[in-house]
Amino acid sequence: MRVAIVWGSNTGQTEEAAGRLKELLSLETSLDVSRASPEEILGYDVVIIGASTWDIGELQYDWEDRLPELEELDWSGRHVAFFGTGDGLTYDDTFVDAFGLIWERIKDKGAMLVGLWPTEGYRFADSASLTEDRTHFLGLPLDNDNEAHLTEERLVAWATKLKGELAALAPSAAEAAPPAG
Repeated sequence: MRVAIVWGSNTGQTEEAAGRLKELLSLETSLDVSRASPEEILGYDVVIIGASTWDIGELQYDWEDRLPELEELDWSGRHVAFFGTGDGLTYDDTFVDAFGLIWERIKDKGAMLVGLWPTEGYRFADSASLTEDRTHFLGLPLDNDNEAHLTEERLVAWATKLKGELAALAPSAAEAAPPAG
């Protein structure tokens, strides 16, 4: 499986998290969404999207610019995971909305979601990035404004979880090998 992290960042926090996840997941590819073409992004089987939420529930600027092109493409056969930064106290009712904003525009294009993360332990009022039962986020939220001390622990735990999910998606060596004889 080909896996890439695709991120957009205004202040460098999401870029830094992307770099750390690249290490934790032992990946070769990390792409800045403002520099990668939509076709390049969809050249991967798994796209790990790094997107922060700005102002009152708005997409990070590079994602806002690129998303109209991405939502026009066929995401069939591709798995998508989300991570990104938000502020759960100041913007408690739009915490990490970016995941949900992007997901809403690509989910009907064939994308399949991986990397859900429990809401337990987070302080926020609402988010467009919650599962229907409101027990999980669509990906990993990082709140460096209020909970920076938890960022590394959360990155490590989510990377471990995501590795397991991705391993379950990959065909085993026995299934991929041609029949003997």
